[in-house]
Amino acid sequence: MKIFYLYILQSFIDGTYYIGHTGDLKKRIKWHNAGYSLSTKAKRPWELVYQERYQTKREAQKREYELKRKKSRKYIEFIIRGVAQPG
Repeated sequence: MKIFYLYILQSFIDGTYYIGHTGDLKKRIKWHNAGYSLSTKAKRPWELVYQERYQTKREAQKREYELKRKKSRKYIEFIIRGVAQPG
């Protein structure tokens, strides 16, 4: 069974966060750091700071949308530190 991931990256340049989902986490991080994603290219390099595992792509997408809707750096940092619970 394939596993899907919700992930949060942090830029070494300015500390901003990027939230995404993927079925291949290692490959996706390499993709971001190689500059293939226009939305993350300018703030490379990126470091994986958080991940959640899901059994379906739909669940990972739903969680990504939920976090992006909050538009809150503070909430993202709570999640990374384990203060806010996933889901």
